[in-house]
Amino acid sequence: MSDSTAFPDQLRRLIDAEKWTYAKTMPEWPHEYILRGRVDEQRFVELVQHIRVHGYEGRFYHQRFTFYDDFGWTYWTMGEPLDDTTVLNRCLEENTYERRLRAGTLPKEST
Repeated sequence: MSDSTAFPDQLRRLIDAEKWTYAKTMPEWPHEYILRGRVDEQRFVELVQHIRVHGYEGRFYHQRFTFYDDFGWTYWTMGEPLDDTTVLNRCLEENTYERRLRAGTLPKEST
């Protein structure tokens, strides 16, 4: 990632200041999230927009999302329109689908 696409300082402060919640309903996919209604609205929107503008298309099994890597973490939303986006997720880069696929450590897809 180039410096021109790195999270701007105000977004980095949000990321670092927020208490991220561990997603305990998906222990086979360790990740955490923040909720739009519990953080600064303007910064949340800016963060989602930054990820979508500077991110890359990737997959999670058969689904496609926009992902963004920064300082060892991968960030994504579930792809809803911006006005409907309420959750922002992150996981350590080694826990992404693509990394686990290459490593042969994918859990079975839930149906």
